Amino acid sequence: MGSTLVSGTYHELRQRIDVAAQRAGHEVTLLAVSKTKPAAAIRELVALGQLAFGENYVQEALTKQRELHSLLLQWHLIGPLQSNKARDVAEHFDWLQSLDREKLIAPLNRYRPESMPPLNVLIQVNIDDEASKSGCAPELIPTLAEKIAASPRLALRGLMAIPAPHADPELRQAAYRSMRELMQRLRETHPHVDTLSLGMSDDFELAIAEGATMVRVGSALFGTRA
Repeated sequence: MGSTLVSGTYHELRQRIDVAAQRAGHEVTLLAVSKTKPAAAIRELVALGQLAFGENYVQEALTKQRELHSLLLQWHLIGPLQSNKARDVAEHFDWLQSLDREKLIAPLNRYRPESMPPLNVLIQVNIDDEASKSGCAPELIPTLAEKIAASPRLALRGLMAIPAPHADPELRQAAYRSMRELMQRLRETHPHVDTLSLGMSDDFELAIAEGATMVRVGSALFGTRA
């Protein structure tokens, strides 16, 4: 996209998010999903005021971070985390949105530098029990939350999910309502949690209506992947 088209797309998207957020009665953060996109595309959005970016692959993200090191950006890992990449995430990311098993917690806490703020962590939930997707079962949330909260170099912030892409909006809405209920339950024991990462390019308004405080948008910003 040319810069004029990028600017129009970005501002239109922000307006839609703001309208949905106002209707829902809570603030919503836009996470620009920049996986597979070059650093130049990220720079275009930074010039428009976007500072938070989501990546699926650690190595790809590290390459972009080196290229964009002069910019004060916020980096989120939203893809599955392999154990052997825990140190890279602890040392180079601001958020991990895809924590789904206990064995990741200790190394993340151990490798998070004292010079950095605690790593913000979301527990990823496999809300539709899809075999092809990462995420923990809902009943495991309390255990993971306790372990994260007990780790001084980690900050438990809330939940994330990638619901099944049902063509029927009502089926998607049911998954979103389930996530909202899980978030409410989590707040009963961890009242400080504040982030429900839910909703993507084609359904973020529906997700916001059901309580999403962060939406992950890629194709609506950058165009579909070639």
